[in-house]
Amino acid sequence: MQRVGVFVCWCGSNIAGTIDVQAVSEALKKEAGVVFSTNYQYMCSQAGQNIIIEAIKEHNLTGIVVCSCSPRMHEATFRKTAASAGLNPYMVEIANIREQCSWVHKDMMSGTEKAIILGRAAIAKVNLNTPLTPGETPVTKRALVIGGGIAGIQTALDIADAGFPVDIVEAKPTIGGKMAQLDKTFPTLDCAACILTPKMVDVAQNENIRIFSYSEVTGVKGFVGNFDVTIRKNARYVKEDICTGCGACVEKCPMKKVPNEFNLGMDSRRAIYIPFAQAVPKVATIDPNACNMLKSGKCGICAKVCATGAIDYNQKEEYIQEKYGAIVVATGFNPISMEKFDEFAYSQSCDVITSLEFERLTNAAGPTSGHLVRPSDGKKPKTIVFVQCVGSRCDAYAQKGKEYCSKICCMYTAKHAMLVRDKYPDTEVLVFYIDVRTPGKNFDEFYRRATEEYGVKYIKGMVGKIIPNGDKLIVRGSDLIMDKQLNIEADLVVLAAAIEPDKSARNLATMLTASMDTNDFFTEAHPKLRPVESPTAGVFLSGACQGPKDIPETVSQAGAAAAKVIGLLAKDRLTGNPCVAYSNEIMCNGCSSCERVCPYRAITYEEKESHINRGKLRRIAVVNPAVCQGCGACTVACPSGAMDLKGFASSQIIAEVDAICR
Repeated sequence: MQRVGVFVCWCGSNIAGTIDVQAVSEALKKEAGVVFSTNYQYMCSQAGQNIIIEAIKEHNLTGIVVCSCSPRMHEATFRKTAASAGLNPYMVEIANIREQCSWVHKDMMSGTEKAIILGRAAIAKVNLNTPLTPGETPVTKRALVIGGGIAGIQTALDIADAGFPVDIVEAKPTIGGKMAQLDKTFPTLDCAACILTPKMVDVAQNENIRIFSYSEVTGVKGFVGNFDVTIRKNARYVKEDICTGCGACVEKCPMKKVPNEFNLGMDSRRAIYIPFAQAVPKVATIDPNACNMLKSGKCGICAKVCATGAIDYNQKEEYIQEKYGAIVVATGFNPISMEKFDEFAYSQSCDVITSLEFERLTNAAGPTSGHLVRPSDGKKPKTIVFVQCVGSRCDAYAQKGKEYCSKICCMYTAKHAMLVRDKYPDTEVLVFYIDVRTPGKNFDEFYRRATEEYGVKYIKGMVGKIIPNGDKLIVRGSDLIMDKQLNIEADLVVLAAAIEPDKSARNLATMLTASMDTNDFFTEAHPKLRPVESPTAGVFLSGACQGPKDIPETVSQAGAAAAKVIGLLAKDRLTGNPCVAYSNEIMCNGCSSCERVCPYRAITYEEKESHINRGKLRRIAVVNPAVCQGCGACTVACPSGAMDLKGFASSQIIAEVDAICR
C-alpha cells in the first residue's frame, strides 16, 4: 500500500467559494493509503509547494494527490515539486476540483460532495501507480515553417537569426501571402510592400533559410524533435536555378486572357507569369491549364525567347524527404466566399466588391495602377458604401457566414474610407456597421480620425439588400440611431468579408494530429499559458491559422512561436513522455487492430517465440516508446486486452470508477 498525501487548494476563492476545502481534506484523510491530508490557500505558490515538499519528507510519502485546478495548468508544477523532494514525478495525481466542481456548481453542498468523489478517485489511482522513467531522444536541429505569409516569414527569420536552419513551404509560386496584396496598413498607413519586401529579400538572402515555393506538405511522420516530412514540389516547368526572372518569356507569351489570381481575377495574366514585381523567388511559373504547349504541344515561344534555357516542358513534380525537430504552422487565412450572400448583389454587379479587391484597386501595382475606378465602366465613383460584418457575427442557424468576429474588418474599413477621402475629397463615403471594434493600440484614435478629420459617415445599422439599377446600386439599409430606413444610390459598394482559415488547414491538421476548433482554426495548447503551442508536441502556431489577427499581432505571435522553436532546437536531447503503450506478449494475438488505429505509427509487429509452445513463432505487437504519444487509442481497439498504457492502465481506471461509485 502506498503512503499517500492529499493537498487541497483553495485557489483563492475560485475553489473555496463553492467548496468546503476543510471538509474535503478531512474526508479524504479517511481513504485507504492516505497518511496526510491538508489544505492551503494557494497550493501552487512557493509556500504551498514547500508544504508539499516538507510533507513528503516528514511522512515518507510515496504518492501525492493535489486537489486543485486542471492538470493542464499546474500538473508540471506539482511534478517538479515532487521531484525536488525525491519523489518520482509520476506518482503525482491531480483531482480537478476547480473546473469540474467549483466552476460548474453553485451550491456548496453539491460542489463539496463532488470534490470528495474526485479526490477519492485520484487516491484510488495513485495507490496503483508505479514510478515511471522517461526516455530520451535526439533532436534534429532544423525547423519547418508551413506558410510563407508575414507570419511564416517572421518566424523563419527569427529562427534563422538564432543560427538554426529553416525551410519555408509555400503553396503559391512566391512568398508574401495576403500582405503582399495590400496597399497600406493600419493604424500607421505604412506602405505594405515597403514593410514586407525587405523581409522577403532577407528570407531569400539568409543562408539558414531554404524556400520551397509552389510546394505542399503531403506527409508527416514521427514525433517532437524527429519529424519525417514529405514535401511535394510542384512542376513550374521552369528551372529555378537557371531562371533570372527577366520576364522576356512573359512578354512574348500569346496566351493573355488568364484570370490573374493575385489581382483576384480583376485583370488578366499570361500563361507563363511572375505573380508580382517583388516576388521571391523571382522565377516564372507556367500554368499547365492555360499553356498551349503543355495542353496541345503547339507554341513553345517562351522556350525560344528564354536566353538561359530555363523552360522545361517535361519537368515533373518532385517529392522531397526531410527531417525536422519542430514544425510551425502559418497557413494564414482567406476571405469567405460571397456566393451565399446574394442579397448584396455580389454575383450580379461587378461594382460590388470585397475589401481585398478594393485593396488591389487602390494599389499602385494593381489592375488599375492605383486609380480608384468602377470595375464596370472605369469611371470614378462619387458615392461609396462600405458594408461591415458580411459573414461575420452571423446567427448560428443562418447556415452561412461565421459566428465569430473577424477582428480586422472595422480597422481596415476605416483605413479604406480615410484613403478614399484623402485622395478623392469630393467622394462621399458611408459605412454601415453593427458595432465598431477597435481593440488595439492607437486603433480607437485611428477610427475617430476617419469620422472627425476625414468626414466619413458611419451609420449604425445593417444593409438588407443591394439592387443594381442601371449604372447605380440601390443600397437598402436601416439607420438604428435615427430609426429610419435608407435607400442610398451608390456607385461602388465594398463588402467587408469575414475571414476563415486557409482550406489546407484541415488536411494539414490531420497529418500533424493537431487540434482544431469548429471553425477550422488551429487550437492552442492553453489560451493563456501556451498560446503559440499546439497540443501536439513540437508543433507551433503562428499568425491567423490560430484565429483572426492583424499584422502587428501576427508578427508578435510569429516571434513567440520562433522563441519556442529555438528553445526546443537548442536542446541536444528531449525527455519523452513515459506514459506510453505497451503490449502483453502472452495475451497478444497479432490481429493488427492496434496498428491500424495508431495515429503516430508507433506500433509494429515482430515474430517471436511462443511462451507456451517453444519453437513456435507468434506475431506480437511491439511499441516504439520514442514514437508513442500515449493517446490510448490502441488500448481501446485491442480485442484481447493485450495493449495497456503506463500510468493509465485499465486496472487504474477501473479503480477510479469503483471509487466514484462507492
